[in-house]
Amino acid sequence: MTRISNNLWFEKDAQQAVDFYVSVIPDSTFIRSTVIPADTPSGPEGSCKVIEFRLGDQNYLALEAGPLDAFNHAFSIIVECDSQAEIDRIWDAFLSNGGTTEACGWLKDRWGLSWQITPRVLGKMMADPDRAKARRMTAAMLQMVKLDMAELQAAFNG
Repeated sequence: MTRISNNLWFEKDAQQAVDFYVSVIPDSTFIRSTVIPADTPSGPEGSCKVIEFRLGDQNYLALEAGPLDAFNHAFSIIVECDSQAEIDRIWDAFLSNGGTTEACGWLKDRWGLSWQITPRVLGKMMADPDRAKARRMTAAMLQMVKLDMAELQAAFNG
């Protein structure tokens, strides 16, 4: 079976980032860290590191190889939560670790990576065949910073 992994390029502190991510996201694990045993365009032998880890059911690879391109909104990690308590716990963990809030359930962690902390039911509500329900819920979501499941459900229900 083919294995797919998402690659995240860090200038520095990749191990700190991975340790934080796996401590906050349920069902996550650090797999291994490997120092690249050769000179690379990013530096001499031993200066670059590859860290394999898993967040929930997704494979990731953190490459610590110096400055290149900063993270931006073109790539974000979506964390679908089953309860408001889970949203609050994850949201608060990112903010207390140097993250910053954005809008509509988005935040940036202290390394600049974008995250979307959302209720699992969000996609189902947004795709509901009753477009008036979906529109009300979406309008409510667009006014939020951290998503509130009860308010989204109330807007959806009308």
